[in-house]
Amino acid sequence: MPKKIVVDTSIIIDKKMPEIIEKEKPEEIIIPNIVLDELQAQASKGRDEGYLGLEQIKETRKICQEKQIKLSFKGERPTLNDIKLESSGRLDALIRDAAKQNDAILITADYVQSLVGEAEGVKTKYIQKKKKPIKLGFKRFFTKDTMSIHLKQGAFPLAKRGEPGNFNLVKIRNKTLSEKELKNMFRQITSTARNEENFFIEIDEPGATVIQMGEYRVALAKPPFSDKMEITVVRPIVKLRLQDYHLSKKLLNRLKSRAEGVLIAGPPGSGKTTFAGSLADFYSSLGKVTKTLESPRDLQVSSEITQYTPLRGDFAKTASILLLVRPDYTIFDELRESENFKVFADMRLAGVGMVGVVHSSGAIDAIKRFITRVELGIIPSVIDTVIYIKYGKIEKIYNLSLTVKVPTGMYEGDLARPLVEVRDFESGQLEYEIYTFGKENAVVPIKKIEISYPVEDLTLQRLTKVIHHYDKGAQIELVGKKRALVRVNNKAIPKIIGKNGKNISKIEEKLSIRIEIEPK
Repeated sequence: MPKKIVVDTSIIIDKKMPEIIEKEKPEEIIIPNIVLDELQAQASKGRDEGYLGLEQIKETRKICQEKQIKLSFKGERPTLNDIKLESSGRLDALIRDAAKQNDAILITADYVQSLVGEAEGVKTKYIQKKKKPIKLGFKRFFTKDTMSIHLKQGAFPLAKRGEPGNFNLVKIRNKTLSEKELKNMFRQITSTARNEENFFIEIDEPGATVIQMGEYRVALAKPPFSDKMEITVVRPIVKLRLQDYHLSKKLLNRLKSRAEGVLIAGPPGSGKTTFAGSLADFYSSLGKVTKTLESPRDLQVSSEITQYTPLRGDFAKTASILLLVRPDYTIFDELRESENFKVFADMRLAGVGMVGVVHSSGAIDAIKRFITRVELGIIPSVIDTVIYIKYGKIEKIYNLSLTVKVPTGMYEGDLARPLVEVRDFESGQLEYEIYTFGKENAVVPIKKIEISYPVEDLTLQRLTKVIHHYDKGAQIELVGKKRALVRVNNKAIPKIIGKNGKNISKIEEKLSIRIEIEPK
């Protein structure tokens, strides 16, 4: 009886056909119609494995003609229901049916397919994938100080060299990149990513693929998504510890004990992700269970930290799993879409310490990105600390808190409302107030009012004398011509206010000034 073999998609795209023909010496090779349809569908979507598989079938036909081996396409074609059931193994079942119907040996590089075939009584041969040395052609363009490379068809290869905030875009060579050269690199990258356990395909859409290959983040683009083929590879050039940032003792203590809603902000390439990785390792070193939410997974963190990606493309599903895992801290890199901000807020309000990374041109702009996505009143419960990074260094730190008072610049008592105060973390100086004005959310910068008139100096002196009677360490600040902000110890507040507010009313009437009392 002539020896027949049936091969599946895994064998074809792994370029195993010449080896199998030489070893098995079949008289007939059967390629199931479902395999051909699957490769055609992938090629139509612009996926490299589809083109690769079809080219391998062409090569197989040439070999079969030379060796006088019969090559045929048999088996059922998939129906719409079969395609819908693809994830449950329906298409693999059609391949096994082709082997049974033709009394042929099924040869596969898919271990699950081989197990099911043996269970069904199909003659099966499993070809284990051999690990090949990893060869990545783009690595030749990298030097020690290269942050990223930019390769585009018909253009000179470029590289960013230097460090965050201090880099130059340089030409790597004087010869432009050809379509053939880019195409070979595309296939090398995608085939390596599919066969290497530690490489992850994070995004795979027609014309666009993003792969995390160890420390390298590779973005592939080609028509119709882009006008020409393009490869962008980014890698971190420094790995820092939190100590390397020389944080103040005050900030370090806050990160250790109080800060549980941290926002790391900055422009692209400023070093946000590097700082986030350092903070993740810092929390892990304190004995805190630390996880990450990333797409792509490019944070450079210790092996104790598990890196999660969107489950079925949805961070909300991943968050549901994370809440069962019960981490102490979760690093969310990066917040982009509205759903990401909602997931961040939900997890923080559920009691998980959250660190978010967000693109912004300024520290206050990072907070603004939450305003349209989270209710104003709960923003300080979601974010209590904003760390703005530029050129790899911490440039600004904000502390957020919620209070009820008359906004700065307003004087009438009935204008009091809940508002978010944004203060410089180190100095405590109020820099912004965020509140609802009409139907709009207003982010109002607060300018320090200079006390320059003798009348105001006298008012401040008289007020200081009265308040120091209750708390000698009180902090008193005129924030308007007829308004003062007084910060005192909690114990002194009831005495200053008095029963039903009578005492503070007398002070206000006597000094002709409105007084706001806050705890220090």
